[in-house]
Amino acid sequence: MLATFLIGLREGLEAALVVGILVAYLKRLDRRDVLPRLWAGVGLAVVLALAIGAILTFGAYSLTFEAQELIGGLLSLLAVGMVTWMIFWMQKTARTMKRSLEGGIDRALATGGLWAIVAIGFVSVAREGIETTLLLWSMVQSFGDVPANLTGAILGLLAAVVIGWLLARGMVRIDLRVFFTWTGAFLIVVAAGVLAYAIHDLQEAGALPGPFGPLAPIDPLTGAVAVGWTGFPFGFAFDLTAVIPPTTPLAAVLQATIGFMPRMTWLQVIAWTLYIVTVGIVWLRGIRRPSAAASSPVSVSSTQQGAP
Repeated sequence: MLATFLIGLREGLEAALVVGILVAYLKRLDRRDVLPRLWAGVGLAVVLALAIGAILTFGAYSLTFEAQELIGGLLSLLAVGMVTWMIFWMQKTARTMKRSLEGGIDRALATGGLWAIVAIGFVSVAREGIETTLLLWSMVQSFGDVPANLTGAILGLLAAVVIGWLLARGMVRIDLRVFFTWTGAFLIVVAAGVLAYAIHDLQEAGALPGPFGPLAPIDPLTGAVAVGWTGFPFGFAFDLTAVIPPTTPLAAVLQATIGFMPRMTWLQVIAWTLYIVTVGIVWLRGIRRPSAAASSPVSVSSTQQGAP
């Protein structure tokens, strides 16, 4: 629930900031007449995200187990890719986000087309919506506790709306650079866990070699799939299910926070480690650049005050 809450909060706040900047700029230009078009685009983006979630949730019931695992693994990989891209996109473009959005509004108003403003509202929210849907769906598949996952995500989105509204009214100030920096670090760890579970799904589907297929190394003493160094590379790296049962709250907390599962394959451990190290190094380099620390992402209230 904590993991999905923070994901809903971060992604929702990104969308709230973008929409807030667009709405504030249109009001400053005295073009309230096109606000319904902008909100129509935002509404279409929300509908698209909900539709994707419904298709993913109910569309898999008629598939075989292997097909479900294959689709789940591939979609989880897609979610990891989108989250990784979004982390670095926000890190790179946060300082120029306001200027880019306002430039898009200027071009749309210059063309005078109805669909131009609708498209801006749609694209601005659809990206976060689709990313959030895929990530939450992957986490639901991984954790299995649907009510807690969805409750956390909904609470996070509601908190994001409230914070966005308070920012727009100038009633609260948040160092958004710090917020997005550290939630970005959290998302890197979450994405690593989703990647590890995607590997697990693909191994169960037979798309990757592992302990569920013919290449599984067998322990000659027990006749079971080998664990530890004797199981490298297609067996289990460790099996702590006797110490940390998968159904316990501790197992759920560890999986939600650091992507740890009581029993993981060697490919899962390798993928998790490589992702954390590679993406973490690039992320650290990004936050240490002088240009990245020069200023924080614009707050919505500054656009309403006519700040340049």
